[in-house]
Amino acid sequence: MNSQPLGERLALLTDLYQLTMAACYFDQGMAEEATFSLFIRKYPGHRGYFVAAGLEEALNYLETLRFTAADLSYLKATGLFSAGFLDYLGVVRFTGEVFALPEGSIFFKNEPVLEVSAPIIEAQLAETFIINAVSLQTLIASKAARSYHAARGRPLIDFSLRRTQGTDAGLKVARASYLAGFQGTSNVLAGKLYDLPIFGTMAHSYITSFTQEIEAFRLFARLFPGITTLLIDTYDNIQGARKAAAVGKEMEARGQRLHCVRLDSGDIAAISKEVRQVLDDNGLDYVRILASGGFDEFKIAQVLAAGGPVDSFAVGTKMGVSADAPYFDCAYKLVKYAGRPVMKLSTGKVTLVDKKQVYRQYGEKGRMLRDTIALRDEVPPAGRPLLQKFMAGGRTTQKLPTLKESRDFFQAQFALLPEPYKALEEPGRFPVDLSPGLQDLQTRVEREIHQRELGES
Repeated sequence: MNSQPLGERLALLTDLYQLTMAACYFDQGMAEEATFSLFIRKYPGHRGYFVAAGLEEALNYLETLRFTAADLSYLKATGLFSAGFLDYLGVVRFTGEVFALPEGSIFFKNEPVLEVSAPIIEAQLAETFIINAVSLQTLIASKAARSYHAARGRPLIDFSLRRTQGTDAGLKVARASYLAGFQGTSNVLAGKLYDLPIFGTMAHSYITSFTQEIEAFRLFARLFPGITTLLIDTYDNIQGARKAAAVGKEMEARGQRLHCVRLDSGDIAAISKEVRQVLDDNGLDYVRILASGGFDEFKIAQVLAAGGPVDSFAVGTKMGVSADAPYFDCAYKLVKYAGRPVMKLSTGKVTLVDKKQVYRQYGEKGRMLRDTIALRDEVPPAGRPLLQKFMAGGRTTQKLPTLKESRDFFQAQFALLPEPYKALEEPGRFPVDLSPGLQDLQTRVEREIHQRELGES
């Protein structure tokens, strides 16, 4: 990838209104500290939790944010901005702080995933990129976690690249799905960039390019004996399994082992039972069955519930685009400015005021019990604080975990989420309360707005 720092390459990757609002702030000399809170307003269908992801990319962007000479030249050519404002953009840097959930955290609606505090122009300019970075990866990690849960310990591989919505999305899907428990990806560039395990098999075009299916199998086994996975459904799954078994015995004679056979079509539960029998009858009980073809958490659960002896799943399109819930209602809203708590009162979009912290209580066997959203500076309620300071003065304040460490953290946290909230359909709603201090301030600010803006007594 481009070695130029992220923020220097992508300063203009923003909405125009971020710049026009910033120009208004600049014109009025507004430079006091603003706090913006990033959160998800509601659960999409069949969702009961979210998995935080994308923080590392957001912090990288903030730490390196710069408007280049070429950026400023383009903005000047639009004729929209004053020379003084463009001069300001030429020297502006992010100097604020970030509190956030560590990547891999389990969280729930209305809880802050991340809060940015900085002079208002700096915090405003960050909005578009932060929403984009965090919402996409959180969307995919949350979807992938559902497949991870459905698979019940069976390995999962990301096969989504060819159908993700753009190259950057393909990379981020590989990263986020690994974070949420997948074993690796077919995406070779993602493997290089994020140090992910890479996996692959073969396409039907490979099989049909040979005059005989078994010859395609034999060549692949000879060239890649350490990773031989044979796609057996091009013509007929059972005949393909018999040919794969023959190649497996030939590999045994060379001191090698067939790794896997792959099923990609048909009634996977029923076919996998027949294929398992073919392999076992040939003394190949160690050969695993990999299933692909339209899998997501629902199809994985169906196949396993039907007793399909599938050992691992390649999960592609439906996970890579989060097909059943392709977006989250993710918002980045101003909650405090110049020492004054602020909020929206829009119907269905009321926001929680001020800087916040989330406290989590745990019950029997360490299971998650309930969360409380509180003011960051009030007497802490019961529970463990979840938001950590990751940036101060525009610089990261702690060494970020590796992706593998974040993956381990997710798995440990996910194990503590009670089963009713993990249900694939109609999950329970995890209890999230407001602290007395936050509830009181929320009520007071709302009353003041009604009096000041709406003329109500």
